[in-house]
Amino acid sequence: MSISTHVLDNGTGRPAAGMVVRLYEGEDVLAEGRTDADGRCRLAEGATGTGQHRLVFATGPWFATQHRETFFPVVSITFAVLDPDEHHHVPLLLSPFAYSTYRGS
Repeated sequence: MSISTHVLDNGTGRPAAGMVVRLYEGEDVLAEGRTDADGRCRLAEGATGTGQHRLVFATGPWFATQHRETFFPVVSITFAVLDPDEHHHVPLLLSPFAYSTYRGS
């Protein structure tokens, strides 16, 4: 199984490069990464368990580096891994006062 994300700043229409992202299974940190210049981050290659996983995005520190305020200092997305052999892509569309996500491919 693999888990990846792509963070886009809807306020500027640009990728959110340099954002710290952590992958959790329960309370255990499985991986930590930073989005690349295109806003992408691959967090897991290989086996993880089935069940609930969580991506935690350090949005507050990232907006601070942009000299912008945000209402959401952390965004946490919990999702279910039903088939550990599938790729799970969880994008984040972000602005200072809103965010959305979806199951990507």
